Amino acid sequence: MEPFAVGGFAGAGFEAVREAFVENFQRRRELGAACCIYHRGEKVVDLWGGIRNRSTGEPWEEGTMALVHSSTKGMAGLAMALAHSRGLYDYDEYVSTYWPEFGQRGKDRITVRQLLSHQGGLFALDVRPDRSLVADPERLAVVLARQRPAFEPGTRQAYHGITLGFYESELLRRVDPGHRTLGRFFQEEIADPLGLDFYIRLPAEIPNARLATLERFNMAEALFALPVPLLLSAMNPRSRFRRCLQGSELPAEDKEHIYARNLEVPAGGGVGTARAMAKAYSVFATGGRDLGLREETLRQLMAPAVPPSRGFRDACLKVEVRFSLGFLKPGPENPFAHPSAFGAPGTGGSFGFADPRHEIGYGYIPNRMGAYLEDPREVALRAAMYRSIGVEDPFHG
Repeated sequence: MEPFAVGGFAGAGFEAVREAFVENFQRRRELGAACCIYHRGEKVVDLWGGIRNRSTGEPWEEGTMALVHSSTKGMAGLAMALAHSRGLYDYDEYVSTYWPEFGQRGKDRITVRQLLSHQGGLFALDVRPDRSLVADPERLAVVLARQRPAFEPGTRQAYHGITLGFYESELLRRVDPGHRTLGRFFQEEIADPLGLDFYIRLPAEIPNARLATLERFNMAEALFALPVPLLLSAMNPRSRFRRCLQGSELPAEDKEHIYARNLEVPAGGGVGTARAMAKAYSVFATGGRDLGLREETLRQLMAPAVPPSRGFRDACLKVEVRFSLGFLKPGPENPFAHPSAFGAPGTGGSFGFADPRHEIGYGYIPNRMGAYLEDPREVALRAAMYRSIGVEDPFHG
């Protein structure tokens, strides 16, 4: 087998996506990867190829899964949206209405919308999240509730790189009649009904043979890939950016397994296939009928992001970026899809999103991590996808 041998298919009219996928191996240093696309509810692209594990030379196979870092936020956001659709909470209600302890230390008027849109000033915790804390929801809830916002909520946007998922999960535990964590709710209400190979809490029984090992980028790559302000923040251990990522190392810290098992980091610890991400987003992009999603919830997801008073320049990421209800939204500074779209990229290059305007569900996962905010491999696949449906400018089309 050639190192970039490709399996799967690209349907009629989507041959350009396969060509871009192969070119990623030939020209963009792809190691192993998968890409899946649904259009109008039909799976039109399902590709995988390359090497799952460089040290052993084992190939990336049809069922190979990988850690997707912050692309997990999108799957968590779908779970939170489904809970909203079930009437469990309102986006514009105060979080403290559902979780009274949350209201202490200046957090009493933070709305769910602000919290889910990275506007609560809670991008880092005073206590560094370790495995024992994350594994104990009751202890973690106390730490989350007593956190003081770093700035007045609603005034600034600061990327809640890891804390977002912890706050989402505790809010969900408070409103769900079964008091389920976000990982369990996602599994029982989305992954199981749709038959998805995606886990926010990876079970112990998943064998290492199904998991791709990650190959991390080095700082030399980052020097040429990241905006200078963000690069400087990444090099400063006390920066907001570095602090907002505390806990991101936990999903990959396991001496016996490729990834940690039975541990929920809902903002960055998801493990799954591109196929699973694409199908989940496709269901939402086509109305969510398979999950009984209410039209009002989908309308909220499709709506423009509501800016904090000081605008969308992110205090952690040092760039203009728009977040809404747990998702990344397209904007003039990042026009990845139609403005109605919603999704989440992950460190290293993974990306998944729903584009309701064009009825697209999209997922891409690599195991050689890139250092870019917009990875050239993913950009090539996405551009080929839109060309395949006759859309040159998805943001305006």
